[in-house]
Amino acid sequence: MAVKITDICISCDACLDECPVGAIVDNDDNPTGEDVYFVYKDKCVECVGHNDAPACADACPTEGCIVWDEVGSSKIEKDDRGEVGEAVVE
Repeated sequence: MAVKITDICISCDACLDECPVGAIVDNDDNPTGEDVYFVYKDKCVECVGHNDAPACADACPTEGCIVWDEVGSSKIEKDDRGEVGEAVVE
């Protein structure tokens, strides 16, 4: 899981200093080339073990700019389930 910064980002830098794992980069370093801040999914921990909620979202002045799935709320996708009585092994 990781947070995502949407296109309503105002590039205020509030989230950059708050990320405890350095997962956020500004629009100049966004690997997609988009003109918004970017969160590296492989680095983001949604602040589990650091804060009660993602620190970047708490620091962001733009409501709805930073979105995430609640910890423990991820649903099991159909492709992740096996048939009844079938072991699911990856």
